[in-house]
Amino acid sequence: MSNDKDAKDKSGKKAPAKSLKEKRTAKAAKRNEKSSPSVT
Repeated sequence: MSNDKDAKDKSGKKAPAKSLKEKRTAKAAKRNEKSSPSVT
């Protein structure tokens, strides 16, 4: 029971963490593009 909960918590925490990181990266990329579109 404890193990299952731990695994579930890890998976659940990992998913949102990745999403948040991706969101932050996208935001930074967008801002970078606006600041200097010639960067890409």
